[in-house]
Amino acid sequence: MGNTTSCCVSSSPKHRRSNHSRLEPYRPEPELSREDTGCNLQHISDRENIDDLPMEYNPSDHPRASTIFLSKSQTDVREKRKSLYINHHYPGPVRRKYSSCSTIFLDDSTVSQPNLKYTIKCVALAIYYHIKNRDIDGRMLLDIFDEKLHPLSKSEVPADYDKHDPEQKQIYRFVRTLFSAAQLTAECAIVTLVYLERLLTYAEIDICPANWKRIVLGAILLASKVWDDQAVWNVDYCQILKDITVEDMNELERQFLELLQFNINVPSSVYAKYYFDLRSLAEANNLSFPLEPLSRDKAQKLEVRSVKQEKKEEKYQFISAWNRKTKVIWVVGILTSF
Repeated sequence: MGNTTSCCVSSSPKHRRSNHSRLEPYRPEPELSREDTGCNLQHISDRENIDDLPMEYNPSDHPRASTIFLSKSQTDVREKRKSLYINHHYPGPVRRKYSSCSTIFLDDSTVSQPNLKYTIKCVALAIYYHIKNRDIDGRMLLDIFDEKLHPLSKSEVPADYDKHDPEQKQIYRFVRTLFSAAQLTAECAIVTLVYLERLLTYAEIDICPANWKRIVLGAILLASKVWDDQAVWNVDYCQILKDITVEDMNELERQFLELLQFNINVPSSVYAKYYFDLRSLAEANNLSFPLEPLSRDKAQKLEVRSVKQEKKEEKYQFISAWNRKTKVIWVVGILTSF
């Protein structure tokens, strides 16, 4: 009241009335553009829908985005199949076991309890494809991950340390050594891969021969503290890697977290996506999980596990419903008190 400022830029047209004249007929003014009105707000219909955005921006956060390692591996898989077709070289007899009416073949890996050995193999294979099919566009190499500046051992780093891609076996041995010495779980290996791809996306860097060991070490260090109940201390990794200092491990962890923007959350949908994509990667590269016939004892264990999971889901739904009911009662109580 009393404020002369109006929310409209142009005032309404004023019609003057004479003593013996009628009102002038209404003539609508031409519509003003946003530039004329000084309003640069974007209309809601013009705003970009989040679901329409390209999902490649961050597959470690979006459950429907394709994982980077799987897309990088598909190029090599197609080339291998093309080479076999051109050279008329067909693989040997299929040795894969198939279930029948009398026998059911299952592997011991599930999304809640993956097989440790084969999960580490799949993660090592995913890192291998990351390094092999990296973008050759001269992306920056951060000093904290450069093995020349921060060596993991006292042995001299070769001059061409950044020229030769590591083999899959070398990556597997490095990851297996850390997981075996620290007694980490298979779930931690999957979270390690999530953090690795999140780092590459957030920091806009590539994993290469010069930095792959320290990037993997930082991802394992962070995943073990977030996932496992009994976290491994930084000083424990110094006992595994004898020549590295605690100060270096602390700085590696700090900068890794900063590059992740302290986003260490891994939704269950993202975790499940990475697990099944790792299985797809294994199948495409003939790295199948071992199949064993379903025995009576194993069937009983699976049934017990299923019952436990169902009870857990029922408990979770009950708690969620109770929390919603309590919140409604609390809100109603507040409103009726006024």
